Amino acid sequence: MGLLEGKVAIITGAGNGLGEAYAKLFAAEGASVVVNDLGGPRDGAGDGSISAAQKVVDAIKAAGGKAVANGDDVSTIQGGENILKTALDNFGAANILVCNAGILRDKTFANTSEEDWDKVIKVHLKGTYCCALPVWKWMKDNGGGSMVLTSSTSGLYGNFGQTNYGAAKAGIYGMVRVMSIEGRKYNIRVMGLAPGAFTRMTSDLPGRKDREPDPMSLPENIAPGVLYMVSDLAAEQSGKILGVSSRGVREIKMLQTGGFNPTKPYTAQDVANHASEVFFQNAEERTAQSA
Repeated sequence: MGLLEGKVAIITGAGNGLGEAYAKLFAAEGASVVVNDLGGPRDGAGDGSISAAQKVVDAIKAAGGKAVANGDDVSTIQGGENILKTALDNFGAANILVCNAGILRDKTFANTSEEDWDKVIKVHLKGTYCCALPVWKWMKDNGGGSMVLTSSTSGLYGNFGQTNYGAAKAGIYGMVRVMSIEGRKYNIRVMGLAPGAFTRMTSDLPGRKDREPDPMSLPENIAPGVLYMVSDLAAEQSGKILGVSSRGVREIKMLQTGGFNPTKPYTAQDVANHASEVFFQNAEERTAQSA
């Protein structure tokens, strides 16, 4: 018996990279998998072809697993409903959702166009909403399930040249926190993922271009952490964010200091005078590259 025996998993953006690795591992652990991918390059100019998704499906079936391809656009409610329908029509359930689909249009903030902003927000943040909402409603009425929504250290810590991407990924963090609270009464577990991997999305980013990848950063070595997240092994971990990369698996939390706590009206200078209480001191700063 695999960890996901009898479960039905939907994975968006699963035609290559991380999503492909998740799909193959989930299938090997007993899940029936909906492999969603719009097709096309990483800038989001998808053509609706299911060729990438079908290739993954064919590999899963050749290995004895169960899978079906879907080419719907995650960034529309109709697309999200169609993805759910694919799961229900083929496998009768939707127990697991991994929102993984994404694009990159990296530029410094001053050089970001409105189109660059809108497209990245639409695919990442709205796309997570559009896919999660119909699945959430199904899970709510059918005993619950687990969701992993993909955030990023670029949104949690910041990263040069990724204002649009970072804003979308920080928004997904907010979704995880709220949805995990609302999901408690319905047995819906929601976790956030901040992955670091060598894929076509990241292969030419600073620090990775023209370098041999760390073997532990390859998608197949990130997937076990995500398998843990969607399995019953993580049953008590809803609402938490895991960073999974070549550096390992670790929880990422939002923290606050003890702070300056005045008992009477105060001035800006008072805040400055208590800076050592307001701010974290001597903490190592993490970036998207070092986290």
